[in-house]
Amino acid sequence: MRTGSAAPRAAAAAAAASAASATSALPATGVCMKTPGGIRRDPGAEPGAAALRGPRQRPILSRLTNNSRIVGLLAQLEKINAESSESDTARYVTSKILHLVQSQEKTRREMTAKGSTGMEILLSTLENTKDLQTTLNILSILVELVSAGGGRRVSFLVTKGGSQILLQLLMNASKESPPHEELMVQIHSILAKIGPKDKKFGVKARINGALNITLNLVKQNLQNHRLVLPCLQLLRVYSANSVNSVSLGKNGVVELMFKIIGPFSKKNSSIAFVTLETNARRAVDRGYVQVLLTIYVDWHRHDNRHRNMLIRKGILQSLKSVTNIKLGRKAFIDANGMKILYNTSQECLAVRTLDPLVNTSSLIMRKCFPKNRLPLPTIKSSFHFQLPVIPVTGPVAQLYSLPPEVDDVVDESDDNDDIDVEAENETENEDDLDQNFKNDDIETDINKLKPQQEPGRTIEDLKMYEHLFPELVDDFQDYDLISKEPKPFVFEGKVRGPIVVPTAGEETSGNSGSLRKVIVKENIPSRGDEGEKKSTFMDLAKEDIKDDRTLQQQPGDQNRTISSVHGLNNDIVKALDRITLQNIPSQTAPGFTAETKKDCSLPLTVLTCAKACPHMAACGNVLFEGRTVQLGKLCCTGVETEDDEDTESNSSVEQASVEVPDGPTLHDPDLYIEIVKNTKSVPEYSEVAYPDYFGHIPPPFKEPILERPYGVQRTKIAQDIERLIHQSDIIDRVVYDLDNPNYTIPEEGDILKFNSKFECGNLRKVIQIRKNEYDLILNSDINSNHYHQWFYFEVSGMRPGVAYRFNIINCEKSNSQFNYGMQPLMYSVQEALNGRPWWIRMGTDICYYKNHFSRSSVAAGGQKGKSYYTITFTVNFPHKDDVCYFAYHYPYTYSTLQMHLQKLESAHNPQQIYFRKDVLCETLSGNTCPLVTITAMPESNYYEHLCQFRNRPYVFLSARVHPGETNASWVMKGTLEYLMSNNPTAQSLRESYIFKIVPMLNPDGVINGNHRCSLSGEDLNRQWQNPNPDLHPTIYHAKGLLQYLAAVKRLPLVYCDYHGHSRKKNVFMYGCSIKETVWHTNDNATSCDVVEDTGYRTLPKILSHIAPAFCMSSCSFVVEKSKESTARVVVWREIGVQRSYTMESTLCGCDQGKYKGLQIGTRELEEMGAKFCVGLLRLKRLTSPLEYNLPSSLLDFENDLIDSSCKVTSPTTYVLDEDEPRFLEEVDYSAESNDELDIELAENVGDYEPSAQEEVLSDSELSRTYLP
Repeated sequence: MRTGSAAPRAAAAAAAASAASATSALPATGVCMKTPGGIRRDPGAEPGAAALRGPRQRPILSRLTNNSRIVGLLAQLEKINAESSESDTARYVTSKILHLVQSQEKTRREMTAKGSTGMEILLSTLENTKDLQTTLNILSILVELVSAGGGRRVSFLVTKGGSQILLQLLMNASKESPPHEELMVQIHSILAKIGPKDKKFGVKARINGALNITLNLVKQNLQNHRLVLPCLQLLRVYSANSVNSVSLGKNGVVELMFKIIGPFSKKNSSIAFVTLETNARRAVDRGYVQVLLTIYVDWHRHDNRHRNMLIRKGILQSLKSVTNIKLGRKAFIDANGMKILYNTSQECLAVRTLDPLVNTSSLIMRKCFPKNRLPLPTIKSSFHFQLPVIPVTGPVAQLYSLPPEVDDVVDESDDNDDIDVEAENETENEDDLDQNFKNDDIETDINKLKPQQEPGRTIEDLKMYEHLFPELVDDFQDYDLISKEPKPFVFEGKVRGPIVVPTAGEETSGNSGSLRKVIVKENIPSRGDEGEKKSTFMDLAKEDIKDDRTLQQQPGDQNRTISSVHGLNNDIVKALDRITLQNIPSQTAPGFTAETKKDCSLPLTVLTCAKACPHMAACGNVLFEGRTVQLGKLCCTGVETEDDEDTESNSSVEQASVEVPDGPTLHDPDLYIEIVKNTKSVPEYSEVAYPDYFGHIPPPFKEPILERPYGVQRTKIAQDIERLIHQSDIIDRVVYDLDNPNYTIPEEGDILKFNSKFECGNLRKVIQIRKNEYDLILNSDINSNHYHQWFYFEVSGMRPGVAYRFNIINCEKSNSQFNYGMQPLMYSVQEALNGRPWWIRMGTDICYYKNHFSRSSVAAGGQKGKSYYTITFTVNFPHKDDVCYFAYHYPYTYSTLQMHLQKLESAHNPQQIYFRKDVLCETLSGNTCPLVTITAMPESNYYEHLCQFRNRPYVFLSARVHPGETNASWVMKGTLEYLMSNNPTAQSLRESYIFKIVPMLNPDGVINGNHRCSLSGEDLNRQWQNPNPDLHPTIYHAKGLLQYLAAVKRLPLVYCDYHGHSRKKNVFMYGCSIKETVWHTNDNATSCDVVEDTGYRTLPKILSHIAPAFCMSSCSFVVEKSKESTARVVVWREIGVQRSYTMESTLCGCDQGKYKGLQIGTRELEEMGAKFCVGLLRLKRLTSPLEYNLPSSLLDFENDLIDSSCKVTSPTTYVLDEDEPRFLEEVDYSAESNDELDIELAENVGDYEPSAQEEVLSDSELSRTYLP
């Protein structure tokens, strides 16, 4: 705001005009002046300057460039200060400077540039001059500088001591009687601008006595609106300091405000707005809340042309300040404020320019909305699992020590007097606070940062893992290898065709066979026998895999039991004759035809049912009901298939030309059911979700990131506020409740029916709010009272053409990609039966915001006054009485993993691939945690071939430590399938490494629908430093494997833990670097002394070249204190693996590269898993170039990939206890703000997209692995 600058501008212009016509020029003496470029001399002092100027001489200053003119003027002003010259010259010089500043942006930049002394000269003159006009000129210059330059120039003025000088000037000016009006306007205007940037401003103003000066000035000039406005603005700045606020309140500022803020009248129209965050209690005690509301309604009714919007907003800002305290909120409710603001804001919706009023009203109403308790008996999980050992400390210990009579849903006082910082984050120094927050979490102790290999366990103790590494001792003498005769050993990394050798030993599990009809000899002993010879107290037998009966299934065998998907009517059952399956076994029953396309990229086989399933009709309206229902064939029985290239398929899937590779499919519904029967869940689930049974294929279309309609969030919030205003419209009927097993399901036809009693399901309670609106409450992680985010549930009984609104009301994260274009996933059974068996992104009017349900301090880690968040979305169902499933992300169950591993084991080519599936350990509930070993078979049992086999470096991979991050499992699926494929590059990769993979570190959490924890109620990725074998067995033994490898000097070349990220886009990595961590502490001297191999950057840089979804600029290699017990940091620090990573995959989509603007799907996630493998092969070639005989031009490729400047992106800053950085796309969750443009901040500045030249670096064989 530039109020009051018009008069000095006019004076300055007049002065400039008179100066231009003056015949006398300023002294042309040479003046040395410090400028950004160094010392420069006035050109007028140079020898021979007069001769060069020619016959017509002009005044010296007018002949200078703009840059030199301002320098010369400032030099003159500095000289005047030093010599205490006459005021006329100072007045003239300052008027010239003002003219330049007003007309030239370049001059304004020069004045505030780094190294410029212009500001000091001006402030020094201001401090010393006694001339009024000179003072006014300088104040006008300062107003111009800070008005046009934003926060940086204001901060620049503060750092030069401007606050103190201006406050002192205010003191001196106030001693005159009466004070000079123009001077007071100028001083108050500029102080109001610079005060918010000076952290000590409130204290300085109080010490200088400025508070009462400004307050008295307002009292004495109530009718002088030109003077009152800047004074009120400054009072607001003063009162940001609580001590000042109380002091002003005692001196009558509240009463004064209500003398100024009156009903609608023309005389007040010059007051732009009034807002004072001051003693709200005093305002409440005097009944001013009712007065403010009355005045606001009066302005709302009479300001028909909306010319006084700022005044109306000022009144709302005053209300907002008063309602920051509990008494103010109560007074607001008692004065019927909710209804008044709701009605006025609804009337403002039609005029877009009034949006600031709507948003501020919304914010006030949400703040005053009475806090509700979640309608639950307890926030602890509905399911209980008794732990073998109770932790001594931590949240789980507190949970167990809580007396049963304690109400853990709400506190005794849910509504405290503190301002909700999350909703009212108006701190102007937010960037500074954020930077401090980041730095607090970065580890600065060099000794802690240096990796120190710690054995942790004795060699004798680690011997328990010997049986899990048979590849290190197996001599393959009992295997029928093709080459028995010694031959020279020459290992070359060049990609060849697949190595063709006869069968190698493979455990006989009955699952032998593949599409290529490779038969494993049954007389070969199991490799598991070797492990049994080395029995220890922890020796775990290999998982007993039952014979795959489906291979020999006869058409008449109908004794198949599977579980429920409700509400499937006879029409759907009749539709089974046109069912299309994908990801089901490569063997089909008689009456089925199959078509497999070769040389493609996804492991999918399209099957078309050519035979009706009459036995299904016997199920009536219920399909898969319990374990006792007898079903006929669901098109899933299998015998060995033949490749029939001529088979026609009329399915929509086939028409979409989904390409599939020459390899096995991994989905087998019957096998899935058998595995589910052996999966142990705490609720003892007896049902199977239809999508898990039937399988998912990626849809043949792209799904763009959803554009968010303007105003959708405030519309949803307004509907929530209507619940309080129009309570009679609320149905409030429970339609699903895990805590009350006796609840009755409503029979009305227009009420939706819900279910989540299946693996990975998570839905605790559903309440019907309005006819087509439902509140959903998620279950806590077992043995926990929070971590609500993952959801997976079933809905049925819908009608088409109806917009159903779903509100998940107990989420806890402070932000979500649902605010930035992410949609929930939906799977329709009817669509699947019509040939479209896929999860699709679904939902409109999606937003994520803070709601009015209160979190108790027990659930919020001791913090009071915290609220839950709501995910809301609206769905129009395409079919009547369909059965649909909704999920946070593509579900991937534990049983799915076991099915995939069994299919991989039974279908792989044992002539090429060494594959083992062992049991790492048992989980708390008795499920097995699988451990997979994959490498290439040795070329022969000749010594040198065995040496090469045993000496391959290890790569250790893990995934799914957090159950809600299902995308990690899809990436792992892509990795596993690629490693087991017949691709020549995959064979080369197997010949280069031995892969040890734990594909699911938290099976119990996955099975039971947890979001983050295991059954111990703890985040397993915070247990790597000291895992408890009884509470965290998977982490204890996974770490044990790594410790064993370190003990036998076989440290993995790479460790990578796959994760998902809910608040960032793209795929990226976190690694560990001492140098970059120290660099981030801004201690550059220390970082220069650190010597570190930058090889940790190589793999992410490679991935940024070859993986479309990968974003290098989102990667970080900073080590934080809060992450010291995560897998990434512990494996780096304790085990000594330099390339130790967390790979994060977005839940939403990409904002760069090939997939920019698209939501991510399973195809892209699996592609990322495959590209990770390709990256490992390139890493091998870059780290061992001579061995691979690569061209010399590629020998320096790794150095080219690594940024020698050690650029550091934002660190993975600690957020609560998440594995996630602070999210940059911050929004106001209370209401959409229209005061400033709602711009989504760019997370990834400088995202990399490979150029055509860089693409040449791709190996020819790698191009064939590209997944579309």
